[in-house]
Amino acid sequence: MKPIAYTRGQALPALLEHRIAVLDGAMGTMIQRFHLTEADYRGERFRDHPKDLKNNGELLSLTRPRVISDIHEGYLAAGADIIETNTFGATRIAQDDYGLGDLAGEMNRTSAWLARAAADKFSTPDKPRFVAGALGPTPRTASISPDVNDPAARNVDFEQLRAAYFEQAQALVEGGVDLLLIETIFDTLNAKAALFAIDEYFEQSGERLPLVISGTVTDASGRILSGQTVTAFWYSVRHARPLAVGLNCALGAALMRPYLQELARAAPDTFISCYPNAGLPNPMSETGFDETPEVTSRLLRDFAAEGLVNIVGGCCGTTPEHIAAIGAAVQPLAARSLRRDFFYREAA
Repeated sequence: MKPIAYTRGQALPALLEHRIAVLDGAMGTMIQRFHLTEADYRGERFRDHPKDLKNNGELLSLTRPRVISDIHEGYLAAGADIIETNTFGATRIAQDDYGLGDLAGEMNRTSAWLARAAADKFSTPDKPRFVAGALGPTPRTASISPDVNDPAARNVDFEQLRAAYFEQAQALVEGGVDLLLIETIFDTLNAKAALFAIDEYFEQSGERLPLVISGTVTDASGRILSGQTVTAFWYSVRHARPLAVGLNCALGAALMRPYLQELARAAPDTFISCYPNAGLPNPMSETGFDETPEVTSRLLRDFAAEGLVNIVGGCCGTTPEHIAAIGAAVQPLAARSLRRDFFYREAA
């Protein structure tokens, strides 16, 4: 095992103590604004690929990199401190659905390069910009059967997830990300596979980046899809000692408050992130969701005023307009303070 070197993202803890950081918004929502065709997704390289590729947003990092760079730059211009790589579905497991699993490493490295270039372009000494390597949940779940008639059935196992996440984490770090973001967690066992793989890679590489872990509460039950409450979820993953833990997606900000409050109580020694979607689906709206930038930013401002958050941003349906409004709303407010002795006192 190589000695661990904390070589990236070193400025993040101090930043999160000093002020609330702004994460970017939805990649998929912005891709839809380009009205890309099947041919656009394929490009020349995949012109004869046997499977349909439209809506494989991660492939655009290879076939339409300018589109992805433009989206990153749009969020940075709106004031985002942290942008996510275009890799939510860039695991081998997810890309196997398109017959592109062997390209997972290339997708992640290229996506990290694109985000790195954009962040560096907008960084200044007074406002550094950071790149979060995004690791999504995959379209499979290790805890839940895909067959209602066979509760024991599974379509993925821990080792398959571990291998896919190791490959993704390695490529993202090689591509130059500052931190890793395990997000939209609906199955804690999937997240545990990601955490295991990341730690394995850190030990082998000798480099350790900050982690952010973000779960998703799927409905008003206050639980993630695999059945855990927000508190139980945190206790299942806190061994990874993430820089921040939070909630994203699924619920709009208006419905997220009680679960964010619960998480803030359960994790007083850890920074908290929150990036909700833009309300409820609405096919008549420009973003596909109900809440305007003004409504979303007001709700997140209230969370900040309550002392609940250190990182805020947007998920499905949010745009640079949302991010600019969110940034302006939280800018005057103080970041959530940590109780640094909590973890050690409780453990003792």
